[in-house]
Amino acid sequence: MLKGFVHAELSCGCRLAFREGVEGSPVTVVVDRKAPSCALTLHVAGLPIYDYREALRPSTRVSPLEEEGYEEEG
Repeated sequence: MLKGFVHAELSCGCRLAFREGVEGSPVTVVVDRKAPSCALTLHVAGLPIYDYREALRPSTRVSPLEEEGYEEEG
């Protein structure tokens, strides 16, 4: 599933690790090592970076009805 990728290095210097994911997300990305110079508070060593796949899905809200073909005046 991971296709050979084990680690990645971010521009801030933090190192990521890729692990098998859970249902709905095939890969889990974990901050393997936080760089001393990294100022991002979201990067915490040992904690996963969550994948919000639900945000990428189409909306489940009822959409307003689209107007059927309209013609320009004039």
